[in-house]
Formats: sequence, C-alpha cells, structure tokens
Amino acid sequence: MNIKDFTLTPSVRSEPVAREDDELNRLIAILRRRARLLVSVVILVLAGVLIVTSQTPRRYTADATVMIDSRKRDVSDIQQVMADLPANSDAVDTEVEILKSRTLAGRVVDALHLDQDPEFNGALRPPSAFSQALSAAANFIKGVFSGRPSKPSGADQLALTDVQRSIARDAVVDQVLGDLTVKRSGTTFVIDIGFTSRDPAKAAQIANAFADKYLLEQLEAKLDATQQATLWLNQRLAELQPQVESAQAAVEQYKAQHGLLASVGSSLTEQEISNLNTELDQAKADMAEKDARVRSAQTDAGSGSNGENLTGSLSSATMMQLRGQQATASSKVADLQTKYGPKHPEVQRAERELADINAAIAQEVSRNVANLQSESDVAHQRVASLEGSLSGAKGTLVGNNAASVELADLQRRADASSTLYDSLLGRAKEISVDQGNEQSDARVVSHAKIPLGPSSPNQQLNLTLGLVFGLALGGAAVFLMEALDSGLTTSEDVERYFGLPHLGAIPLMQSTMRGKTRAKIRSALPHDHLVEAPLSAFAESFRNLRASILFSKVDAPVRVIAITSALPGEGKTTTAVCLARSMALSGSKVVVVDCDLRRRSISKALEETREHGLIELLQGVATLDDVLIPDGLSEAQFLPLAESAYTPKDLFGSAAMDRLLEDLRQRFDYVLLDTAPVIPVSDTRVLAPKADVVVFLAQWRRTPRKAIRAAMDLLTSVGADVAGIALTLVDVRGQARYGYGDAGYYYEHYRRYYSQ
Repeated sequence: MNIKDFTLTPSVRSEPVAREDDELNRLIAILRRRARLLVSVVILVLAGVLIVTSQTPRRYTADATVMIDSRKRDVSDIQQVMADLPANSDAVDTEVEILKSRTLAGRVVDALHLDQDPEFNGALRPPSAFSQALSAAANFIKGVFSGRPSKPSGADQLALTDVQRSIARDAVVDQVLGDLTVKRSGTTFVIDIGFTSRDPAKAAQIANAFADKYLLEQLEAKLDATQQATLWLNQRLAELQPQVESAQAAVEQYKAQHGLLASVGSSLTEQEISNLNTELDQAKADMAEKDARVRSAQTDAGSGSNGENLTGSLSSATMMQLRGQQATASSKVADLQTKYGPKHPEVQRAERELADINAAIAQEVSRNVANLQSESDVAHQRVASLEGSLSGAKGTLVGNNAASVELADLQRRADASSTLYDSLLGRAKEISVDQGNEQSDARVVSHAKIPLGPSSPNQQLNLTLGLVFGLALGGAAVFLMEALDSGLTTSEDVERYFGLPHLGAIPLMQSTMRGKTRAKIRSALPHDHLVEAPLSAFAESFRNLRASILFSKVDAPVRVIAITSALPGEGKTTTAVCLARSMALSGSKVVVVDCDLRRRSISKALEETREHGLIELLQGVATLDDVLIPDGLSEAQFLPLAESAYTPKDLFGSAAMDRLLEDLRQRFDYVLLDTAPVIPVSDTRVLAPKADVVVFLAQWRRTPRKAIRAAMDLLTSVGADVAGIALTLVDVRGQARYGYGDAGYYYEHYRRYYSQ
C-alpha cells in the first residue's frame, strides 16, 4: 500500500469551552515548542557578546570631584564684579555645561598636547590595509577624472594647512568631549568629572586637567571682569570730573550774580532778617518798658508828691539822698514844733530847710521825667529804624527766593554729578584694593586617581544586556516563526480558527514507539500495525476517532462517512483503511469505497484485484458482489476502482451513485468514502452532501489554514455536514511541546499505559 507513515495522539472530542487561562496556556505552549529556537538565539547572541567584549580594547575611567562653594569669602561690597555664585540648582547646572564646553576642552587639548596623541588624533594612527587601499583607489579615480592638478601657490598651501589644522583640532576636541562625562551628584553642589581613556594614567591626568582648567578659567574670568570694570570706571571718572567741576562753578557763579551768598545753613539775607527780628523784638520790649516808666513817672509827678512815695522810674541816687534829707528835716521840724511850738524861729528855719529840700525833690522829679521821656523817644526811633530795615530785608529775601528756584535746580545737578563721581571713585578704589585677591567659586574636593581596573568593556553588564537582547531577539524569532507557522497544531487551534470540533489526532506511527520496538517495525505499514498491535497508542487513536465521528450527530445515526482533505498527501487513504479495520475489529460491518478517480490509492494498494470496480458497478456492468474485495486481516471490505482509461462525467452526482449508497447502507453498518482533495477536484463537493458526515483531515503543522478555510467554504457551499477536523501525521513528542493544556501535552504521562 502506497501510504505514508503517520501517527496519532489519543484525543477525545470536546466542545469549545472558554477558559480564563487560554492566553497564558497558549503563550506557554509557544515557548515550549520554540524553546530550542529561543535558546539557540540567546546562545548565539551571548557568544557574539563574548567575542565582541573580548576583542574590545580595555578603557579606564578616572573621576575628579569639584564642589561649587556657595560660602561668601569676599568681604568687599563689589556685587557686580566680585559677586560669588548664587547657591541654587540652576547655577550648578550652568557650571556643568561650562565644564562640557568646547572652549574648556580646547584649553585642555592645548595644555596636554592631545592633538599629538594618536588616541585622539586619528590622522596620527597607522592606517589599516583596507584604508590604504581605499585611499589609493580614491586618489586614482580622482586623477583619472580630474587630470593632474596644478600645484597650489605657497599662500594657498599655507591657507590649506591652517584649515586642515583647525579641522583636525576640532576633531580632537570632539573626541575628548566624547570621552568626557560631567554630571551633578544628586541635588548637591558637587560635580563629578570623569574621563575615559585606554591609558589609566592618561585618564587621571586629563580628568585633573579639566578640574584645574575649570578653576583657572573662573579666576581668569573674574580677573578679566575686574580689569574691564576698572577700565570702564576710569573712563567714566575722566568724563564726570569736568562735569562735576562745571556744575559747581555754575552754582557759585549764580549765587554771586544774585547775591545768594550764604553762611552756615541759610543765606545772608535770611540771617539779616533773623537778626533784625531779634533786635526789633528787643527794641519794642525796651520801648514798652520805657513808655511805662514815663507814664508811671508822669503819674507820680502829676500827683504832687513830695517824693515820699516816689519809686520805680523816679527813684535815683539823688532822689534817695534828697528823700533822706527830707526825712531828717521833717523829723527835725516835728521835734522842734513839739519842743518850741510852730512860731519859734528854729521851727520856722527848719521848715524853710524842709521846703528847700521838697523844692529840690520836685526839681529832681521833673528832670527825671524829662530823661525818661527822652529815652522813650529814642526807643521809638530805634523801633522805627529796625522796622524799616526789616522791611527792606524782606523785600530782598523775596527776590532771593525767586532766584533760589533756579539755584536749587543747579545745585541738584551739581550734587547728582558729585554723588555719581564719588560713588564711582569709591568703587574704583575698592577694585584697585581687591584686584589680585580674586577667589574661585569652586574647589577641587578630590583629584582623580589612576584607576586600577577597566571601566569598559563591562563583561557582566554586557552579558546581562546580551541576555536581555538575546531573549528579546529570541522572543521575536519565536513569534515570527509562529506567525509563519500557518498550520494547525492543537485541538485549540481547530476550535479557535474554524469553530469546529476536534475529532482526534492521528499520530505518526514511529513517534509512538521506543527503542527496539521502533527499529523492529520501522518498515511496518500503519494499517497492518493497527491489527498487529491493537493495544498500541496508534490503534487507540483510531478508536478515539471512531467514537468522535459516531457521536458527532446526536439526532441521527452516522452510517456514511466521507473522508477528505484540502490538499493531496494528508493521509486520507491510510486513515480510511485504518478506521475501517478499527471498526471491523470491534464487530461492525464496514466497507471502504475508493472515490478518488484520479489516484485510486486504495485500489493500487490492495494485493487482490478485480476486473471491474466502482465505475462498472455504477454503469450496471457488474454487481456489488463482483467488485467487493474482503480484507485479509479484518472483516472489512473494499470497493475499488478498476484500471480504466475512461472516466464518465458526473459519476458521483448520478442516481446510480445514490442507489449504490442506499444499498451499502443496507448491507453494512458503516460506509467509508475515500474521496479526493476538495480544492483541486470537484468530485468531493458532489459526493460530500450525500454522506451523513464529512471527516476533514489536516496534516499536523503542514496544511495551511488558508487552504483549510478555502476547502471548508467549498464544502459549506454545497451543504455538506462537516463533523469536524482530525489532525494527521502528528509527532506526539512534538505535540507535547506544542499543546500546553491540550490532551497531547500529557502524552509522556500516559504513554506507558499502551503496550507499544
């Protein structure tokens, strides 16, 4: 029998059931069956990483640490020129960018002559053989197409050399910046300066050079700012000095022109008015006092007093003497009158002396009154004079006040110029004193040390990244292979893609055997092995398939079964023969009808032949008993196709075919129709609706899902009742890797249950 070997994993028919872990099971199944691919990719990637790591030159990284010092060390008040860096995050980030600037890198390159170092200057490295060949080819092509160029002049050569040097230096700076790492340590004011080089000592030297040049650049920047500020201040002072002098001269000249000369705190006119007011007040007080004394004296004099009661303004030394004489004379008169009487001559003489004294007193009073009046007149005149002077001074002050408005404006201008000049002069003196005492706003916390071990390549990190990349690449390869794998592998695939029951999995026969058993029956035919080993996994798979087919319809018995597939070579004939023998061994009467008019696989495999077959039977040339061939190993029978070059049209759609199927139903329990593939041959589409059910076969992992879908659409279009899909030629060991959660996954657990 020309039938391929194939096997089947025991399976039972199950209705599609939604499970929460379907996706997880499917993912695990994918990883299990593609584990070799995944591991292979990971191993290849890790091997490549190890090779690259071993061939990569060792590089060393040295780190220097700089701290931005926010403490104020400058005691002067020069905020714009000598101001310290503000202690904030933006300032530190700014300093990080300065450390990574091309200017600072260029200073390091020049200081250490890195442009003469082959590590940084690619032009100094010996060219590889490939580079030499490429350069020679480029020069040759250039000479062929452009001709021999004329030699440039000396000036052109010099200019070209300068440009080349500039370009080469820029390339070296770029290389140095590429090996430089500057980063802030957390949120602190500490900055880490790292440099990577093939030479550990060179790495430390360059890292320290960056730190030192950074501090030096800060000092130079401050010194330059100080010098610029000093130059600017001197220029401004030179410009302001004539302005200040001119403004002061204008003020003094205006004062002189308008008589606005002033003493301390006020003008002369104001001081004069103040003095006149003071003198006037004193004169008025003196005048009032003298007027009062005049009035008092006049009152006393008018009262006819003999001087006994005279006081105040009329009291004087002469008056006091006269009053003393008056008192003595009065006492003498009184004594004499008492002693001699009023008519006595002594009394009269004493009275005459007293009268003389009183007359002298009256004369003295008149003289004093006249004196007081004279003093009062003088006081009045003095007051009038002071009032006149005061009035004149006030008039002068009014004129001065009018002129003071313009004077105040001139004075303000002069004061402003003087204040600005004094401020700039003080600032210039401060800068002059503090020049040369500038301090950097940063300090080196620790200089770079020569690293003891390489920083790259980091073998552990590379292996870790290689493992991650290998897993990612392996995962991509796995899912790519899954995407390219268009076949069916598990019962879940059947139910998920087509919504049909999974009738069973027919294993590749050799995959169910082990050791000596496999070697012993390697050349055995599958349908013979089924009879010889009825307790084998291979035989059990057909019993499971039979059960799935018979119970595919619960409302009607299944008698006529059409076995077909989408494409040729998917085990239809072997499945039909093995299924028939399995049914026959269980006591059923079974007939297998060869309906493949083109290949006649069953007819060619039978050892016994008939002159007539199915075509002759349908044409009425032969009877059913004439064409049936019994199976030598079971009670099954075969209805073959005889060798004939003639094939009538629409053979299976005829009434004779319908009658034949009805006769077979009467004589046999089950009728198996071995049909042609659905897609290339139309016979099956004619025959399929006549069967009770259609068993669709798909080769495990081989038959494309699109082909199965196309065949299903063709069968559905003619009204065929497809019982389900059975997978053929299944590698049960591979199925165990593919079908996580599927029945085939547990094959290793129950395979010892079978005898072979």
